[in-house]
Amino acid sequence: MLNRVILMGRLTADPELKKTPSDISVVAFSIAVDRNFGKGQERQTDFINCVAWRQTAEFISRYFGKGRMIALEGSLQTRSYVDKNEMKRQVSEVVVDNVYFADSKPTGSSQPSIPLPTDAPPVASEPVSYSSGALEDFEEIKDEDDLPF
Repeated sequence: MLNRVILMGRLTADPELKKTPSDISVVAFSIAVDRNFGKGQERQTDFINCVAWRQTAEFISRYFGKGRMIALEGSLQTRSYVDKNEMKRQVSEVVVDNVYFADSKPTGSSQPSIPLPTDAPPVASEPVSYSSGALEDFEEIKDEDDLPF
């Protein structure tokens, strides 16, 4: 069986780190993920619930905030619970295994900066963006000698 989810979207709120009674870190959050759309079609967004545990939860709560772009990997999980009105509810969420920064560092933010090693290559100020994935976004490589491998 295979249960793998890879998503990229923006956090809908600041993640709030909580602790279980056994002192395990957990953060639940949702991300807004745009669906693919063509010309003349209206943009649609899915809001996807996610949960992260332990060090991953601490990392997300420290370095990500509302509106920040996040890329994540995990698995889809469905669980049931009884709400305060004694109604049985079912929820699906992504259990996050790995997270990645998917945008440039925010400016003027209270988010802590991540120190780079002294031997790190310079970071571009603006990431390359291929917004639609359309053929026009890419250029043809004419000489194979220009390939880095």
